[in-house]
Formats: sequence, structure tokens, C-alpha cells
Amino acid sequence: MRVRPVSVEVLVEELADRLAATGAGGRLRVAIDGAAAARPEALADALVDPLRVRGRPAVRVAAADFLRPASVRLEFGRTNPDSFYLGWLDEAGLRREVLDPAGPGGSGRIVTRLWDARTDRATREPYRELPAEAVVIVSGPLLLGAGLPFDVTVHLHLSAAALDRRTEAGQRWTLPAFARYGEEVDPAAFADLVVRLDDPRRPAVVLGP
Repeated sequence: MRVRPVSVEVLVEELADRLAATGAGGRLRVAIDGAAAARPEALADALVDPLRVRGRPAVRVAAADFLRPASVRLEFGRTNPDSFYLGWLDEAGLRREVLDPAGPGGSGRIVTRLWDARTDRATREPYRELPAEAVVIVSGPLLLGAGLPFDVTVHLHLSAAALDRRTEAGQRWTLPAFARYGEEVDPAAFADLVVRLDDPRRPAVVLGP
């Protein structure tokens, strides 16, 4: 396996080129998967304008806006790594309200936010119509391996040492969940694009055999 160092700017432009050329004439569902320390939302946000310039309007969705209610999510405590791994993301809601409608034959009507974790209430956001060539970019942790219907998957990979070093003190309880994710799912083995981010200033694209 080989890696190719790139700048952040080059990574964004190359990925935008790839996404703009994928599924031309139809909508595209993209996962930017990574721990909070890898800042998947930053890469997802950075793709919006380059995609628009390439004629593909981008719609951003954050996994944090599709969490389960606190009564379910925190049933075994606020810092339970197994619950974080298995039970925080409302996968059914994300599929129902975003991924299925944005997919082939879908209605094209989605909501980009379903649940406000701060107030623990539904956001009641109105539905929006996706343009015909929209790219829906979903960012967040632990997105792969559960059968969610993404068309393109990007995994932001951190070594165990880098993840340990860059995870904020208040989130260190999640580290066992990411260790389990790496062992059981191994997203770097099957994602369409893997980006190593041990040094956030110097990403490296993993090239296939």
C-alpha cells in the first residue's frame, strides 16, 4: 500500500473533481467518516463551494443532528463507549429522512437536521427539495459498516497514537469505541477513499494496490 502526501487545498480540489464526475445527471450521497479529532465536518464544509463551481450543488448534513433521544442514547450513562458505538446515531432516521429520498428513485425531499441534542427535541425543520444533481455530504463518526446507502465513502484515518493525542479531554471516553470500530469494521479497508490525517496540516491519500 502506498500513500501520496497532498496539501489540504489539493485534497479538497481533487475530491471535488472526483465527486463532480461521479453519478453525473443524478444525486450523490457521500459519507465523510472520521472521529471528531479528524474534523470530518471541516472537509465536508470545504467541498461545498468547489462542488458548486463544478455544477454540483452540495447539501451538508451532520451526523450530530441525527442522534437518538437522550433517554435512549444515554440509557447506560453519558460516557459509555459501547452505547456511543452502537446506539447514538439514529441510523433509521438518517436513512429515512436523507439517504433514501436522495437515492435512486427517491423523492428528493429531505431534512438536514432531525434532532437537537442540546434541547433533546425534534428540530421540526421543513423539508427541502434537492436539485437533480445535488451532492449530499454527511459528516461524522462511525458512519460506515452499518449498511447505510452511501454512493461514495471517505474515511479520515488517524493512527491510535494520533487519535489519543488529538482527542479532547472531555471526549477521551470515546476512544474504546473507535478502537472497536477499527477492529470490527476496519473502515480503512473498504472506504472508497482513505485519507491519513495524523498531521492535519499534511494529509496523505492512501493509494490502492
